[in-house]
Amino acid sequence: MNRLISTALLTCFYCIATAQAPAEKYTPTAENLAARKDFKDRRFGMFIHWGASSVLGDGEWVMNNRNIKVKDYARLQQIFNPVHFDAKKWVAAAKNGGMKYITFITRHHDSFSNWDTKASDFKITNTPYGKDVFKDIAEECHKQGIKLFVYYSLLDWSRDDYPYETGRTGKGTGRTAKSDYAHYLQFMKDQLTELLTNYGPIAGVWFDGHWDQTAPEGEADRSSRIDWKYDEIYSLIHRLQPQCLIGNNHHMTPFEGEDFQMFERDLPGENRSGLSFQKATEHLPVETCETLNGSWGFNITDTKYKSVKEVVHLLVNAAGRDANLLLNIGPLPDGSVQPEFTDTLAAVGTWLNKYGETIYGTRGKIIPPQPWGVVTAKDKVLNVHILSKPKQAYVFVPGINQKVTKAVLLNTNKSITFKQQPEGVFIYLKNVSFDDVDQIVQLQTQ
Repeated sequence: MNRLISTALLTCFYCIATAQAPAEKYTPTAENLAARKDFKDRRFGMFIHWGASSVLGDGEWVMNNRNIKVKDYARLQQIFNPVHFDAKKWVAAAKNGGMKYITFITRHHDSFSNWDTKASDFKITNTPYGKDVFKDIAEECHKQGIKLFVYYSLLDWSRDDYPYETGRTGKGTGRTAKSDYAHYLQFMKDQLTELLTNYGPIAGVWFDGHWDQTAPEGEADRSSRIDWKYDEIYSLIHRLQPQCLIGNNHHMTPFEGEDFQMFERDLPGENRSGLSFQKATEHLPVETCETLNGSWGFNITDTKYKSVKEVVHLLVNAAGRDANLLLNIGPLPDGSVQPEFTDTLAAVGTWLNKYGETIYGTRGKIIPPQPWGVVTAKDKVLNVHILSKPKQAYVFVPGINQKVTKAVLLNTNKSITFKQQPEGVFIYLKNVSFDDVDQIVQLQTQ
């Protein structure tokens, strides 16, 4: 290889590397490290996809999927009027469901802002409704003790300054002007500054859209076609609110400056969605996001609502893998939340009132997931979650090195027989009236 080619390749590699991660070494503050632990302890959150797109009743990607032109899509602002929006009810629905934090869509890919931003005219305060819904949500979260995260889109299907020429989506919205990322970057900084200055403590920022500038998931080269300037964006956030956690849904290993990792529609270690080729980090909190029905934003034909059992299994399987579950709802365009969502969440909340000690504040990855379920741990208690009834009258929990002193059925508080061997623990379930949702056995250890 000649020297000129070698130099060119090194320069190219440098550009790719700097496009994906901040150049300076990130050192989280003590407040940030404490916030990471608190985030892991909370375990269960509500994702809310909602905005002007809900008017069309076809999900939050409707602008892209139908190739709606910017000038036509902008008319949604004239008819979006969520007269039944009630922040108190929204936050109460999360709290009744046993959720400990909310991640709210402040601006999705369509560019509509759900707060009174000064950086854009395409916003909720310019609708007939006219009110700052994010202000109400923030105030209510602070009142009810629910942590608040903001979802913020990095890509934009409406603005000319976003580098849509190199993006994978938003190709049919009619833009022809030359993009200007420096201008778009300043726009994002201005909006993020508003969100982190005017609404009290923000627990985290949930970025999405990085993948618009990369090859599809699973490709060998997922480098970005633009330099997002994450060093500038992330340092701004950490400067404004040091405790604020940063996550980026880029479907890759976390970049420098990020505080947690998320998996979209997959539990860590799984890739059923085709989006999760990355490995789960060993050093940062992990979160998996999933929908309560089949859609993120309101879809009038989507009736694939998950059962209470399915939600509990998602939550337990996430905790057993040492991950949080962020479960999404897509409220109606009038601002109300469907009873199919609130009723299911209330039932999950009832389950958590009984068994939340095996989820909140626990840690996972105690053992690998088993055919029958998973294990969570807190202090000296191992919570054995038996999600699938075994054919035999026992389960084997491998790799338990601590001395087990007692095995108790949590639903009855009755002791049951167990046998510990060097390879693990046998838990005997003969004559146990099996809980179809989750049979929990607590192992007391020394």
